[in-house]
Amino acid sequence: MSLKDRLREDSIVHLKAGNELEKTTLRNILSAIGTKEKSGKNPSELNDQDVENLLRKEVGNREETAALAAKDGRADLAERELAEAAFISTYLPKMLDEAEAQGIVDKVMAELAADHELTMKDMGQAMKLVGAEIAGRFDGKAVSQMVRAKLG
Repeated sequence: MSLKDRLREDSIVHLKAGNELEKTTLRNILSAIGTKEKSGKNPSELNDQDVENLLRKEVGNREETAALAAKDGRADLAERELAEAAFISTYLPKMLDEAEAQGIVDKVMAELAADHELTMKDMGQAMKLVGAEIAGRFDGKAVSQMVRAKLG
């Protein structure tokens, strides 16, 4: 089942259960997915990775809104936005900690080193392979530094 299908099914479940926050949040997310799919010159269906990226963006938007609301003394709005962000985060894959990310980098670098001596010229290939495994679950800049440390 795709992530988008799971969101749709959960939307129905929360509608029937009367969970207002979850229902409204999922409707907004599904609307954003529909808008994204229909926008541009060539409308296309989003894959799971695209939906995950959209969910991350939505979490960021809600956290930013919550910070602004808290700054303006609107604790009720800030609380709701943070609750929505936490709910959306349940649909995202678990973020990696530094040790797990380093383990992935080490594994990929060992695979690359089996073929030849690694140099800085291998940075692009290494980042492509590491990026495919980590896929948004850890800071890209930190991953790049880890790879660079292994190369030079």
